[in-house]
Amino acid sequence: MTQWTSDQLTTVERTGELHIQPQSADGRLRTPTTIWAVRDGDDWFVRSYNGPDGAWWRAAKSGGSGHIRCGAVERDVTSTHVTDPALNDLIDRAYRTKDAAASAYVPAMTADGARATTLKLTPR
Repeated sequence: MTQWTSDQLTTVERTGELHIQPQSADGRLRTPTTIWAVRDGDDWFVRSYNGPDGAWWRAAKSGGSGHIRCGAVERDVTSTHVTDPALNDLIDRAYRTKDAAASAYVPAMTADGARATTLKLTPR
């Protein structure tokens, strides 16, 4: 299985967000959406601020693949829906420790609707 390199982990962690392009059913990449990413160990996770109504999230969940970009990091990824409550608790903590300037977004990112949209991004 492909892993994130230490440089890729550091780049995304410094920025804290990335541009995601889920792949549509016809194979085309959708328009990029800027989203927060949080790290747990050597893994990256994302959630939809709009919960299950987020268009990018619906496409990522149904297609299971796409592309991310963050600075010099560009990777094709597989997105896997995360339903484990303990892992979602860890991801909640990661969102709560993000930059204080973004704290207005944290309640939405840790609410039940957003928790239900947690995706693990794995490089391909």
